[in-house]
Amino acid sequence: MNLHDLNDMREFQEELTQESVNTFDVAVIGGGPAGATAADDLARRGYKVLLLDRAGRIKPCGGAIPPRAMKDFEIPDSMLVAHATKARMISPTNHQVDIPIENGFVGLVDRCEFDEWLRERAASHGAERRIGTFERIEHQPDGRAVVYFSARNHANDSGTFPAKITAKLVIGADGAKSEVARQNVKDAEKTKYVSAYHEIVKVPDQPPADYEGSRCDVYYNGKMSPDFYGWVFPHGQTASIGTGSAIKGFSLRGATALVRDAAGLGNAETLRREGAPIPMKPLKYWDNGKNVVLAGDAAGVVAPASGEGIYYAMAGGRMAADAAEAFLKTGNAKCLAMARKQFMKEHGRVFFVLGMLQYFWYSNDKRREKFVKICEDKDVQTLTFESYMNKKLVRKKPMAHVRIFFKDMAHLLGFAKVH
Repeated sequence: MNLHDLNDMREFQEELTQESVNTFDVAVIGGGPAGATAADDLARRGYKVLLLDRAGRIKPCGGAIPPRAMKDFEIPDSMLVAHATKARMISPTNHQVDIPIENGFVGLVDRCEFDEWLRERAASHGAERRIGTFERIEHQPDGRAVVYFSARNHANDSGTFPAKITAKLVIGADGAKSEVARQNVKDAEKTKYVSAYHEIVKVPDQPPADYEGSRCDVYYNGKMSPDFYGWVFPHGQTASIGTGSAIKGFSLRGATALVRDAAGLGNAETLRREGAPIPMKPLKYWDNGKNVVLAGDAAGVVAPASGEGIYYAMAGGRMAADAAEAFLKTGNAKCLAMARKQFMKEHGRVFFVLGMLQYFWYSNDKRREKFVKICEDKDVQTLTFESYMNKKLVRKKPMAHVRIFFKDMAHLLGFAKVH
């Protein structure tokens, strides 16, 4: 064998090695709660998984984690920066209703730390992490997908280089207005968004007299949001203060300043600011019928009215992983539709009810005032938090539902007096 033949053999071996390194069963695009959960589930099941995430991505989020999320996704208490045992609803006239969280608490996380922990957990179970920005998918005749992206060697590198990998399946978990969805899934652009913005502030050593590190404050006030709400969520030594709106031109920074002032934290040190769109309705389609399925914000799974997304993102990520496994085992692309079907079966009714609630009660300050008044009712409080904590509409107390119905009608028709 001459030198030329040896060089050809080495080049051939290098190409085979490179192809092996860059070939995956599943490529997960996006490393938030949905993508990291899907990658972790699939890696634990023995699949070769790529987890691609952009550097420096942090979503504006109050960081609420209900007990069911902690149980279902094995989130340790050490990840929580605070335990909320009470919620305060605040009306336009500053009428305040405190709702205790009986027999439990809602955990609060800092998304900066929490999302990274989820990604590292997936990597510890075998998922391969890479840092980069998704560009496009090239679909091969054999059904495989070639994913092109701009890669970085490290998160703090400023330079990028072109890269590509091949996968049997792609899970698009790249957030609201997903590029994976836009390029590959029908009608992906046909959904509504709320623009969310928050500021992480340092809680002073001497907090305001009315501030509680175990209470989540929710402001229903048209000046703070004409169609959503403002919030102050405790994060231990810091707090997430923000608001959201789907109305173009509404000043989220100005509204957040109002929330800060109302909470007595107007002069608190601002550590960081973040903004992003948040979908308010699940997309009609979550897959392309071939080799792409969506999860998390990319699929539109943020609850209306409450804006809660972490639990639903992780649940959607797990359902996408289940659909992906069925696809990989059978080769039947119809399996990908399982993700949306399962999600809507479990949570579609809750999303519908919350959507109606937001549409009606958040429409003006008069209705917001009545809504907060309704929250004084013990039946409402009990059923609301039992549903929130367990992620299911409570059905075991039919008479409580009947009482709430008549009370709601009294408020809607103006028979109930608002103080």
